[in-house]
Amino acid sequence: MAGDQRKRDAGATRAAILGAAQELFAERGFERATVRDIAGRAGVNQALLFRYFGSKDELFRSAIADRGRQVLQEGEAGGLLARLLARMLEPTDAAMPGHWLQAALRSSGHDEGAAAIRQELGDEYVRELATLADGPDGELRADLVLAWLLGIALIRSVHQREPLAGADPADVARHVLRAARVLLPDLDTNFPPA
Repeated sequence: MAGDQRKRDAGATRAAILGAAQELFAERGFERATVRDIAGRAGVNQALLFRYFGSKDELFRSAIADRGRQVLQEGEAGGLLARLLARMLEPTDAAMPGHWLQAALRSSGHDEGAAAIRQELGDEYVRELATLADGPDGELRADLVLAWLLGIALIRSVHQREPLAGADPADVARHVLRAARVLLPDLDTNFPPA
């Protein structure tokens, strides 16, 4: 029993560190989020953070990948773009842990951050979205849609440029999903996603 308690505590500790990292990376980006602040928010010391994740770079990669994979696991490939849009467009504080995309965008100048976006999220999303296209260029089509989505997130959430920043999420999603269906014919255009 004592071993089981330690395992549960280890899992809870890891989750607390990830949650704190996701919040601070979303709020500040990679460079400005310090290991000390992340450990403090998680209620652990820095040594424990390094024991679980090894480095700030690995913690960032894990934090981004964790949130991104949750979206993949929530439903079928056809609704993936709608789920991504729902999270990206929701009117909430950018520091909330669900805003992994903003964390990734705010940190895109950091080499590890760019690698995390590309490797951990981009490849998996492209594979899923490519199943919605006919023909040999499915991955290219999926990559184009994903690039567009990242651009929308950058303009709306990071640069906060109008009229996109203040546009109604349902209107933005309706336009994006309808246009993306040209490239990905099997895309589910229902918004909000079920």
